[in-house]
Amino acid sequence: MRKAILTGVLSALGFAFQTPQGKAPMMDSINSEALKADVSFLASDLSQGRLTDTPANRWVAEWIRSRFERIGLETVDPGGSYYQTYYLMTSTLGKENLLEVSGEGVTLQLAPGQDYYPHNFSASGLVRGPLVYAGFGMTVPDLSYDDYRGQDLSGRVVLVLNGEPGDQDPTSPFDGVVRSEASSPLRKTLFAQEHGAAGILFVRDVHSHPGPEDFEAAARSYWPEQPPRIPRYTLAMWSDQVRIPAAEISTALARILVRGSKRSLEELAEAAESQAGMTTLPLPAFTVSLKTAVQRHTVPDRNVVGLLGGSDPKLKAEHIIICGHYDHNGMEGSQAYPGADDDASGIVGTIAIADAYVQAARAGQRPKRSVLFAAWDTEERGLLGAWAYAESPLLPRDRIVAVLNLDMISRDEEVPVGGGPKFNGLEVQTAESNRNAVNILGTVRSPDLKVETEKANKEIGLDLRFRYDNNASNLLRRSDHWPFMQHGIPAVWFLTGLHPDYHTIYDRPEKLNYRKFERIVKLVYQESWNLAQQAGRPGMLPRKGLMTEASSSK
Repeated sequence: MRKAILTGVLSALGFAFQTPQGKAPMMDSINSEALKADVSFLASDLSQGRLTDTPANRWVAEWIRSRFERIGLETVDPGGSYYQTYYLMTSTLGKENLLEVSGEGVTLQLAPGQDYYPHNFSASGLVRGPLVYAGFGMTVPDLSYDDYRGQDLSGRVVLVLNGEPGDQDPTSPFDGVVRSEASSPLRKTLFAQEHGAAGILFVRDVHSHPGPEDFEAAARSYWPEQPPRIPRYTLAMWSDQVRIPAAEISTALARILVRGSKRSLEELAEAAESQAGMTTLPLPAFTVSLKTAVQRHTVPDRNVVGLLGGSDPKLKAEHIIICGHYDHNGMEGSQAYPGADDDASGIVGTIAIADAYVQAARAGQRPKRSVLFAAWDTEERGLLGAWAYAESPLLPRDRIVAVLNLDMISRDEEVPVGGGPKFNGLEVQTAESNRNAVNILGTVRSPDLKVETEKANKEIGLDLRFRYDNNASNLLRRSDHWPFMQHGIPAVWFLTGLHPDYHTIYDRPEKLNYRKFERIVKLVYQESWNLAQQAGRPGMLPRKGLMTEASSSK
């Protein structure tokens, strides 16, 4: 671990020495008056909360496109469009769902919603086979972790735990206390499928999360009788890969299924807490028949992207991404969720930086590297626009030098006493204590970007806080830099922090701290300019061992 950290520090120092000094050109074009005017428009009642797959959301995308075009950015799409189109998926539960368990001389027929329910990304189909337990059901090559160890599970149904090893341990190599990407049910389904499994069952990790379970309430929440105001989405490109049935089962049912192992569910869950993964364990007492009927519905969606080409014959093939997200939480009755801070601020900041770059280029000061400006959609539903681009980028992924993500960059972090679940993991703090502060997330994986942020801030004078990379709030994975980090790309998130108006109807333009907002946008512009001009590229450190260091740093 010490060697990895030392390597990262030396890398960061060597990288920083290459950074040219000097103020980014046309910096003064970024001003609070223009930012306020754009936020007031984008977060007005006209935008109706910018909810995914609504006319208002599409209208806002068109407004951003028109701004990119008017500024003078280039298109990236081969068809000459400022849009990147991709597809979301929603699901409805069909009527032909069945789970049957046979063994020990009995056959149990379970009804959906009582002891099991299909996952929304599940394939539809019927499987029957013996059961095998696979711990957390994860395969993570960069951590040398594998719960399958190359075993062929053809014809078998796999039982796995939700979560991951050490999910409450800040020193866990799986991103500390932040939930790792490999622990998501969809990823685990693909891991099982790759090893030949015919189906997969999920159950709560009763070792790390003991206590009573109201499974029927959880099932009703997952598949409500009435369609929710906001649908549950995933990416169609992900769900299209799933070819096997996947379902959640109750701990009561799981305890029956594991009886043949001569070990309790709690003992099996504890045994899964391994540094390298466990060996799969046959559960011979029962055979499982699982029939799922999940109807998939595709929904078109789109990001808005524009490019400023670089000037250097070689470096212009590489690019920095500056981005924010334009969706929010729509309307409830006649009341809109304005989303002024979240994330009209990030979109407006991205547009302001794009305008400064184009003005500089027209004045003869074009950056050496190219800069891609992106407005992602459907961040609020799982970072899906950013994931769509990171999985299928319009420009080569290995040419992305860094991602600078602007999301909620215009308020003063405020965590009240008794603030509730949305402030989980965050210390109580006042807005006044954060009047000049901005949080920077993601530098645990890229010390180079920490150095670059500090360097860019020297003339701006913000209070930079590097404190949430390993926090139970899961903030590290809650914005659009995260998909790029999962692809090994240096990425940071500029965040002024949560506040009582977060995700409420009171996140309005008049509540923003426009003076600080302007300075944060200038900070991002300066850092991106430095990255675009220098010869070297920021690096990424491996995850293993980093969290011990991160958990003790502030």
